Amino acid sequence: MGRLISTIFVTLDGVYQAPGGPQEDTRDGFQQGGWSFPYADDDFGGFINEVFDDAGAFLLGRRTYDIFASFWPKVTDPADPVASRLNALPKYVASATLTDPEWPGTTVVGGDLAKEVTALKERTDRQLQVHGSGGLLHSLLALGLVDTLHLLTFPVVLGAGRRFFQEGAAPTAFRHTGGRITSTGVSIQSYDLAGRPQYGEFELPEGA
Repeated sequence: MGRLISTIFVTLDGVYQAPGGPQEDTRDGFQQGGWSFPYADDDFGGFINEVFDDAGAFLLGRRTYDIFASFWPKVTDPADPVASRLNALPKYVASATLTDPEWPGTTVVGGDLAKEVTALKERTDRQLQVHGSGGLLHSLLALGLVDTLHLLTFPVVLGAGRRFFQEGAAPTAFRHTGGRITSTGVSIQSYDLAGRPQYGEFELPEGA
């Protein structure tokens, strides 16, 4: 059975919208797309290559799927560690509206998300990977279907845009499993899900 591994980019103020380019996601009039670009370096690229090396299949939200499908099929170099896997491995897109995907190897997933994704994990060797897809990831976290979250935090504040952890997010505890800082200051931290949060209270020392 495969593990569901998510990789998502956020700013210091939690924005995940349109990290890759100005036209990637302009919802709500967002005009700051492409904010991750200045921080790309060998450390960042090396981590991304490591992630894709472990991929067995991909699960994407509709918006991220459309962004990927417009770009990665055009990258035909078999030595490209990202394109070679995205183009060759099975891709699943969670959508209620997509009916005829043009990217070869794509299957549309609809209906009961918990049931469908659990079945995908059971039949996927290695990792079932989610990249970006913030809306889908919110649902997967709420359903307890994510095994590991790679959270890449970029040293920039935008002050606008869609936040990843927002009001109404499912209360979730995480266990830190590893991390590094790139030469440009991107914090790459990995967490396994650890159920729901636990709570307590600090007591004053005797005599205070």
